[in-house]
Amino acid sequence: MIREVAIIKTVEQDTLLVTTELKSGCSGCAQQSNCGAGIISKAFSDRRAEFRVAKPAGMTFAVGEQIELLLPEQMLTRASLLIYGVPLVALLATALLAQLVLGISEGRAILLSLAGFAASFWGLKRWFQMRDVKVSQLLQVQQLH
Repeated sequence: MIREVAIIKTVEQDTLLVTTELKSGCSGCAQQSNCGAGIISKAFSDRRAEFRVAKPAGMTFAVGEQIELLLPEQMLTRASLLIYGVPLVALLATALLAQLVLGISEGRAILLSLAGFAASFWGLKRWFQMRDVKVSQLLQVQQLH
């Protein structure tokens, strides 16, 4: 399980509006004061994400309370494979289709493959929006004691 601490901003009938601090991947590195990525992450250190999660039945929550959000690791792995893999496959497949099957010139094949790459991002965005199960519904909420 992937764990993240969140703070409750609003308690509603069926949902909680929570906020989490977005962390940089290199915040724990010993070289972050000398590294360009570490310096950039410090410049944007106060970034926060707000989203709604389903309120568990039988539990009471208060504004300002810290809770723990749990997400199954396999869900993150699947989403990562889709987000990184599908555009890459679309880029290569469009380039191969344009060059080998359609016989388009190299310059136009590159432009067409970039269009296929961009279209794959658009398609993924639409697919993630239309899915029955959303990430906020997959999160498990646990109170910190």
